[in-house]
Formats: sequence, structure tokens, C-alpha cells
Amino acid sequence: MTFTMQNLESLSLAEMIKFLEGNRGVRFAVRGRDAVYAFIEAVLKAQRYRRLSKGERGIVRRFLAKVTDRSRAQLSRLIRRWRQTKQVAGKPSRRPRFPRRYTPADVALLAAVDAAHEDLSGPAVRHILQREYRVFGKTEYQRLAGISVSHLYNLRHGVLYRSHRVSVHHTQARQVSIAERRKPDPRGQPGYLRVDTVHQGNQDGQPGLFHINAVDTVTQWQAVGCVATISERCLVPVLEAMLHQFPFQIRGFHCDNGSEFLNHRVAGLLNKLLVEFTKSRPYRTTDNALVEGKNGSVIRKHIGYGAIPAHHAEAFQKFYTAHFNPYLNYHRPCGFATIEIGARGRRRRCYHHQDYRTPYEKLISLPNWSQHLKEGITAQRLQQQALRMTDTEAALRMQKAKLALLARCRESR
Repeated sequence: MTFTMQNLESLSLAEMIKFLEGNRGVRFAVRGRDAVYAFIEAVLKAQRYRRLSKGERGIVRRFLAKVTDRSRAQLSRLIRRWRQTKQVAGKPSRRPRFPRRYTPADVALLAAVDAAHEDLSGPAVRHILQREYRVFGKTEYQRLAGISVSHLYNLRHGVLYRSHRVSVHHTQARQVSIAERRKPDPRGQPGYLRVDTVHQGNQDGQPGLFHINAVDTVTQWQAVGCVATISERCLVPVLEAMLHQFPFQIRGFHCDNGSEFLNHRVAGLLNKLLVEFTKSRPYRTTDNALVEGKNGSVIRKHIGYGAIPAHHAEAFQKFYTAHFNPYLNYHRPCGFATIEIGARGRRRRCYHHQDYRTPYEKLISLPNWSQHLKEGITAQRLQQQALRMTDTEAALRMQKAKLALLARCRESR
């Protein structure tokens, strides 16, 4: 319910007292600041507030507080202002207003420069603005030539700039991150592989085959495979066969940022095997250093750098599985570094005589090593494989098969 009361300012002091006593339970509120100030000013003038006694002023104050719903402190300030200036008016805003340095024409000019250069970074655009004025002598760029990079971005976010420069960003496909970018931490357990590819060169414009190299971080157990191309169709079956050649459970798979491994088919294969998938970090050359070293000391040393046609990939895959990988893991010693810390805290990798052993010997030297073996593979079976022939006999057998394979490759050229 709304009441409209008129001529309240013309009430006498006795009528104000009756009004206050008769409306103790009713609250009044004049809406709007300007209306409140006008009402207070009219009441004070009509009642001749300056000539009233102290008690009479109290009646006027209580009346104004009842009608305007203002606090005692607020009314005291407004009445003091009326006594000083003969009027009750709101104070002007004291918000600081900084002078505007860049005009709408400057903002439009900045938008035109951004449109011409396809939205370069702030420092690049600032350099262009400076060159327009200092090198080419265009006076319209005088103010913009001294703009800071931070304020340039402020102008870009302003409403005036957006009215000149409208950019539309179309919906982009969501980027799916494959593998976690970090260095694997095997914690002394076998099964964390480092994987890389080695290209065997081109001949007559035709690409050669690719070697797939996988090395365990702790034991240096190595499995080498071969594919005609590093497409997903050729790579996944060979990679699955290579993982099957490791006698222990595979827990980690680490590679560089090549697309031959960072794809959904390889990720699906590793996910099915519950294998942790990681990839190298930028500017961290040591993340995949183990397999990079094996590329040179094993594959390049035995196979060489000459081009081999891709159609020999299946023959090389059979050679690796039957001869090369057993020789590497049971009969070829590897160096396992001992980290020594010098007097100044410098870490140095030392290879002592006792640090050389085959990957099989390193595996069986681990505590509780048999618990890491795959289901169906026993310690007795691995021992029989290791003692089937001597190291030199295995090397000669591997060399004979390798030379015959390379001879067939040379004959087919």
C-alpha cells in the first residue's frame, strides 16, 4: 500500500509532534536522493531552523528522520551543509579523472595496423608504430610511437578498439594429449623402456627400412625390430612382438616426440597392457639418451649406414628375433655406470671392471628379480637360454646370419 502525503514541510511543530506520536509503528522513506535533499531543504526553510530553540530543533530532526528514514549522523551532516550554503545538495564526485592521451583516431589507427599485420604481439606492433613515425615520418603515428606495450594491450581490450577491429575465432578441434611429458622413474625396477627409431637411409629416391630400438632403463635388456615404414599399420604389430620378447613385465614406455609413437593406435596398445606412456621434455636431451646411445653402439655398428630397401624389413625382423636380440641380452656385456661424487660435489660416471655384465646378469642381480617376470617365464628357462652356448659361439652364429642377410640385400640392388 502506498500513501501520498503533500505539504509535510508546512506542518507546525505541534503537528509534527502529533505526527510522530501517531505513527510510531509506521516507517516512511522518501525515494531518491534528490527528492530527500529537496524535502529536507524545504522543511528547514519553512520552519526557520536557525531561529528555533534546542528543543524545537530536536523535534524537526526527529520529524526529518521519520519521514526520510535517514540516520542521525546523516541528518547532522545535511543540516550543517544547509546552514553553511543555504541549500542541501549532493557533493560532486571525487573520482580521479586522468587526462586522455590517446584519441579515438589513435585507437582506430592502432586497429588498422593490427588488421594489416594480422595481430602481431604487443612489442612487435610497438616497433612498427615507432618506425612509422621515426623512419617514415608519418605524423599521425606521433602519439602511438611512444605507447607502452602494456597500454597497447589496454587499448586493444577497450570498447572503442573492438568497434573497429572485430576478430572471429572459429571453433577448433580439442587437442588430445597423448603420453605424459616427463622423465620416467623406474626406481630400480625393470620394465621401463626407452624407444627410438633408426632410419636406414634412402637409395635412388626410395626410402629404406626403419629399425625400432627398445632398451630397458635398469637392465639394458634390448629388443630390436624392423619395419618397412613407420606408419601405424606396420609399426604396431612389430612393436607388440618386440614387447613380447622382454621376459619381465612392461611398466613404462618412453619415447621422443615423433608421431610414429604418439598416436592413438600405439596409445591403445599400451593402455591395453596397462603400460605408463611418457615422452621426452623439451631441452632435456638426457631423457632418451640411453636408447640414443644404443642406436650408435649397437645398430649402426652392426648394420652400418648404407641404404637397405624397405622390402627387406621382414627378413631383418626375423634375424633380430632369432639371432640378434638373444645375442644382445645373454652374451653381449654392457657397462653400468657407478656415480661418484668428487670433493666439490661434481657427479662423475665411472665404469669399473665389475660394472660390466650382460643384461641377463644385471637382471638376476636385482633383489627379488623373479617377481618381475611375466607369467609363464621362469628363472630356469632364462638360465637355460643363457647357457645354451658360449658368448663367442653366439656372436659367431649371429655374425654368420647377419653377413648372409646383408649379402642378399646387396644382390637385390
